[in-house]
Amino acid sequence: MVKLQLPNPGLEDRIPSLEELEVLEKEEADTRPKWDNKTQYMLTCVGFCVGLGNVWRFPYLCQSHGGGAFMIPFLILLVLEGIPLLHLEFAIGQRLRKGSVGVWSSIHPTLKGVGIAAMFVSLLVGLYYNTIIAWVMWYFFNSFQDPLPWSSCPLNANRTGYVEECAKSSPVDYFWYRETLNISTSIDDSGTIQWWLLLCLTCAWGVLYVCTIRGIETSGKAVYVTSTLPYIVLTIFLIRGLTLKGSTNGIVYLFTPNVTELANPVTWLDAGAQVFYSFSLAFGGLISFSSYNSVHNNCEKDALIISVINGFTSVYAATVVYSIIGFRATERYDDCFDKNILTLMNAFDLPEGNVTQDNFEQMQQLCNITDPMTFASLKFETCDLESFLSDGAEGTGLAFIVFTEAITRMPVSPLWSILFFIMLFCLGLSSMFGNIEGVIVPLQDLKIITPKVPKELSNCFICLGSYLVAFIFVLESGNYWLALFDNFAGSIPLLIIAFFEMFSVVYIYGIDRFNKDIEFMVGHKPNVFWQATWRVISPLIMLVIFFFYFVVKVNEELLYSVWDPSYEEFPKTQKVQYPSWVYAIIVILAGVPSLAIPSFAIYKAIRNCCQKKNDRTGLMISTSETSVNGNLKYTA
Repeated sequence: MVKLQLPNPGLEDRIPSLEELEVLEKEEADTRPKWDNKTQYMLTCVGFCVGLGNVWRFPYLCQSHGGGAFMIPFLILLVLEGIPLLHLEFAIGQRLRKGSVGVWSSIHPTLKGVGIAAMFVSLLVGLYYNTIIAWVMWYFFNSFQDPLPWSSCPLNANRTGYVEECAKSSPVDYFWYRETLNISTSIDDSGTIQWWLLLCLTCAWGVLYVCTIRGIETSGKAVYVTSTLPYIVLTIFLIRGLTLKGSTNGIVYLFTPNVTELANPVTWLDAGAQVFYSFSLAFGGLISFSSYNSVHNNCEKDALIISVINGFTSVYAATVVYSIIGFRATERYDDCFDKNILTLMNAFDLPEGNVTQDNFEQMQQLCNITDPMTFASLKFETCDLESFLSDGAEGTGLAFIVFTEAITRMPVSPLWSILFFIMLFCLGLSSMFGNIEGVIVPLQDLKIITPKVPKELSNCFICLGSYLVAFIFVLESGNYWLALFDNFAGSIPLLIIAFFEMFSVVYIYGIDRFNKDIEFMVGHKPNVFWQATWRVISPLIMLVIFFFYFVVKVNEELLYSVWDPSYEEFPKTQKVQYPSWVYAIIVILAGVPSLAIPSFAIYKAIRNCCQKKNDRTGLMISTSETSVNGNLKYTA
């Protein structure tokens, strides 16, 4: 085992000893929040970890990377990368009893940048994540109609036909891109604020503020609903889905592995990224949540339970989604066949019912022999169930286009629409609790929010400020901005933060010290699996993923999808290159959180050098003593 440890003078003065931990817990009982019970804590962590990505990103990745074959690297990296880092975050937060900034600055002052970087990522992701919740609310409000507004195209101004854009695409596409987003044809064309989305955004941030108004004291109550209801709704959808025609086609398609995808490095890269998304690692929220636990809470058991729930949820949600996608693909396949049958019947004046899917090819051959000229003039659509099943959509497209189309084909469609968007709302809201915690606690650790400021007021300022910045997502170009944030704010920065977290605990805090801490808290030392993953395997996997991600992104042309009715291949989205000014935005989104770590370390080093010079000249002479909570008290 690797036992390298970097010098870390003053560590004993910055952290409370094991003997002082229980005393500190009693002293903080009245001043620091704590969980009402273990169930509340576990539901909060599950709600934070299990989010929208489990429902729409994981199924899409399975579809893109060989179905069941994608689950192999996902589960391997979940065990070797996700679970070790989750356990580490739980344990270090519980041991040092602080938020992300407080934990890393206690381990070493130069590491405060790790906590600051996690805070930036939580803030940036929270900005666009709550906008998705606003979209969900818009669809939820529109679900109380029968028929659903996205089930058919609206009439044109003359009421002589359908709106051209809708007729060329589909009712669900039109409702999403035009009625909801009113999307522009370029990120350069910002357009105006869409008032209906602004109202939904106001509701989304208002609900979040009410639920987090007093931190975990209020959000801890809300998770009893937000963390459990999605599982109930998923189960209802699975039962309903299995009764629909063609649902098993989707499930079989999902779990049929294409093993050649395992040789594709992008498959492993996406699996590693999905582990970070699905566990909400490196955001800082999990560290804050675990810091409110009792000193002797079994954080190892918690990490294992939540990991199993998370992995199960991803697979379970994918099964539900693809049962519905199988139904949708079968319906489209049948519609395609019906059009071809009608074409053949009309051309050859065949009696109704003579042509079916089963005898269609034989009837084609017969008609071709009867009248080759007429048959040659007919245009038949290509009906392939496999292509309809593979016609998936990533992220928001899966929820707002694919799933909504499937819902319109169900009996009592408004009921299923209401249930679906309630589920998405709960998933998104419970994840936002962790994002907000990952912003508020670091600001308290940095003394930007002082203890004198009431929680209600500090939370109000953060939610209000985020709400105002999020106006950019309700412009006509808002969807392009959201995709930009989604691609760069929560990708490379999370990987860099996670690597520094593990490296800092193992090689700066000291793995031997960490092992003793866990033995004190849990009752036994971490076994060989934890030792191997913390010291070597997990950091190495993160470095490999970072290297391949960097190589792929550097060689990749940065394009974004544009909805343009004038595009010659419309209704396909057009891939266009980002304007040059967007690269500056990308540097800010990915660079600021990542560079916060080395920048603060350099700042601290320069400050220490200046301080030492002042000490030598006698300008500042002081002695220090350690308080019970591990803070330094300076006396002249």
